[in-house]
Amino acid sequence: EPDVTIVSGLKDMVVSEGDDVTFRCQVSHENAKDIEWKLQDVALQNNEMNEISVEKGRIHTLTLRKVTEQDIGTVTFRVGPHTSTA
Repeated sequence: EPDVTIVSGLKDMVVSEGDDVTFRCQVSHENAKDIEWKLQDVALQNNEMNEISVEKGRIHTLTLRKVTEQDIGTVTFRVGPHTSTA
């Protein structure tokens, strides 16, 4: 299986409290396994506050809904040994 790398990394975002914010990361291959999103070193699950999805097979997205001051921090996307942060 080919090594999946990050083609286009995360970008820093500034957002107002109560708004939604979306982070995108493009990987080199579709159906990438071993994907993880973190906020402040805490692994995120797909739920009503965090929407984790894949667009066009290679663009992984994380939407944080109605962000609060507690959501300030580093967002990390990891695929295998590769990471991108914003």
